[in-house]
Amino acid sequence: MTLTTPPPVATSHRDPAIDLVRALCIGAVVVLHSLMVGVTVTSSGPVFENAGDTGTWLVPVSWMLQVMPLFFVIGGFSGLTALRAARRRGADTSSFVVDRMRRLLIPAVVAVAAAGALLWTLQRADVAPALVEMAGYRYGQPLWFLGVFLLCQALLPAMAALHERAPLGTLAALTAAAAAVDVMGAVSGIDGIGFLNLVFVWFAMQQLGFVLADGRIDALGRGVRTGAAVAAAALLACSFTAGWFSPDLIANTNPPTTALILVGVIQTLLFSLLRPALSQVATRPLASAFTRFVSARAMTIYLWHMPVLLALAGLCALVAGATGIVLPAPDTTGWWLTRPVWLICALGVTALIALPLARMERVRLTRSSAPAAVTAAGVLLAAAAVVGLLVVGTSPVTAALAVGVWLVALALTAVPAPARAAATALESRLATA
Repeated sequence: MTLTTPPPVATSHRDPAIDLVRALCIGAVVVLHSLMVGVTVTSSGPVFENAGDTGTWLVPVSWMLQVMPLFFVIGGFSGLTALRAARRRGADTSSFVVDRMRRLLIPAVVAVAAAGALLWTLQRADVAPALVEMAGYRYGQPLWFLGVFLLCQALLPAMAALHERAPLGTLAALTAAAAAVDVMGAVSGIDGIGFLNLVFVWFAMQQLGFVLADGRIDALGRGVRTGAAVAAAALLACSFTAGWFSPDLIANTNPPTTALILVGVIQTLLFSLLRPALSQVATRPLASAFTRFVSARAMTIYLWHMPVLLALAGLCALVAGATGIVLPAPDTTGWWLTRPVWLICALGVTALIALPLARMERVRLTRSSAPAAVTAAGVLLAAAAVVGLLVVGTSPVTAALAVGVWLVALALTAVPAPARAAATALESRLATA
């Protein structure tokens, strides 16, 4: 069924400010995760820990580098723009969803297969099982984004339809649901309830991106936007003071809380206020080159930066163990003095790795418009594989299973034309029966 076309407000051309900020968000994620890597060597062997657990320094850093709310807002902006462009081309919903799914899964297949192979190699090399398990756990932590973003992209046409009917009502409903989940979790004491906000919080941010794409936020006066940002910041500060949420915005990610919606509102309003200046900066040669580099490799950088960090941490431990060099403990003066070099190495090696591997993001399979039921099955399979990695943990076995499921999902949506036509005809007959 071809998508109907409402009067589009968002344009189909790329927005330089949006592209620049998205690239900066990817860079911020890599920097944040790099700072959270702690490695020391003791008499009993190497110790790998979350450096963020060693002091209060992560709280102010999280205020600067917690960019996931803005990233999902930008994803909503770009997704709605792409959807409206697809409508103008006459594309149907299924082909749009399949294309978005492939862009995420093809790089993920390569990255997770490589991670599984590396973990298997470590096992065969008789590395301590606890270290291998820790490496798999650390690698798998950021994969939540893959599963949530996949669902956001798969349901984007449906959420866009709700936005077109009731833009502010839909955003308000998602925000209210997120707040209700926080309340239920606090009252019941059941932490698992909070994971429902993997849907409500991040889908609310995507809807806010739709509002931004429509130009509704930019149309507000600067005073209104500034006042709203200050009010959201004040409410966020009150929530910290009252003990509703942790001032550590990274802690508010797992599971997500309504605090992140307030952060997203603040970031979106600031982006809107700074957008003219950002557009000018984005056209400058250095900023433009940075944006082009990251934009062409965004998913590759996200998927591969953790293996790079784990490899660098392991290399530091090996060198320290072999030479007797004492690695500074996290949150000490020596540790902070070595962070610039550590960050340069982390960012540089990640960029080098992304150069050859980014070709996976450019792989384009034959365009497919699989039946809606088949597309839905493919998306659910792909998301279930991510959940499996997060719940069970990343190991050679679970990595192989996830890759296999993703390949099945990709194969399901690559329906040949005759089969596609037959399936569509069958769907039509069942619908009219």
